[in-house]
Amino acid sequence: MKFRNAPAQIRGSIAPVVSPFTADGAPDLDGLRALIRWQLESGSHGISLGGSTGEPSAQTTAERATAIRAAAEEINDRVPFVPGTGSAKLDETLELTAAAADAGADAVLIITPYYARPTQEGLFAWYSAVASEFPGLPVIAYNVPSRTAVDIAPETVARLRRKHHNMVGVKETTRDFEHFSRVLHVAGRDTLVWSGIELLCLPLLALGGAGFVSATANLAPGAVARMYEHWEAGEFDKARELHFGLHPVTDVIFTETNPAAAKWVLAQAGLIGSGYVRPPLVPLTEPGQAKVRELLRQGLPVLDGPVGRFADGRVRSGEER
Repeated sequence: MKFRNAPAQIRGSIAPVVSPFTADGAPDLDGLRALIRWQLESGSHGISLGGSTGEPSAQTTAERATAIRAAAEEINDRVPFVPGTGSAKLDETLELTAAAADAGADAVLIITPYYARPTQEGLFAWYSAVASEFPGLPVIAYNVPSRTAVDIAPETVARLRRKHHNMVGVKETTRDFEHFSRVLHVAGRDTLVWSGIELLCLPLLALGGAGFVSATANLAPGAVARMYEHWEAGEFDKARELHFGLHPVTDVIFTETNPAAAKWVLAQAGLIGSGYVRPPLVPLTEPGQAKVRELLRQGLPVLDGPVGRFADGRVRSGEER
């Protein structure tokens, strides 16, 4: 909880790691710990889990809480830890948020409740309940309308920030870039905004964004982190080169429903033991694998470590861990 009292320090590339499973679908906590170590060695500025890339809706509350505790132990305050603790049910959200607070999380990422399609008043009441229950814990709204069928309005973010000191910001996963700007305009430019849309990560920094929670960091953690660092250093051309260089790697992530492709690549590179995804997702298909291999070859200049070696044909499945 080193950064809990200074949420403005939660900046840069916050890697949303996948949730590794064994080949028969059981949680692989050793694999999770290994991924976190690789992320930190690669330069990621923070760690998240339990967002869309982490298959939260396919896990029990107990499994998610166990993963949060394991991740917190592995991170050990070296970088900010921002787990996703949201659910479609308020009691589960409060239970997971309590587990994250006890484990030492620096902030929590709360997805807008999915399926129910609440009104803005409903969203205000939802986030108010969480923020009021945990006044000492920074809360970040997670806006991802493509998955939840509801969009939290900039005015609702502003209202929440006025009401609760610990509502510190929002992860925006919408392709409407105007929405990013309106959040910062009406909620205040001290609002912490992270991009969850890969190709809007760099543009958001021009508006004063705090950074990004990009699934691409699962495969190219070093390049995604350096993109932020170059921008902060005023090396804009270098940042743009990485932005465009990461295009094919981002296309890998969304070859089929995320995180099937990312987990297949990580398994092939030997970073996790299995590319298993839980139903209703299915493992990356053979056509998908062929497409991913070609995209990785295109993205090779920004890839390093085991993923880079796999993309270059120098690593066989299971060779590294």
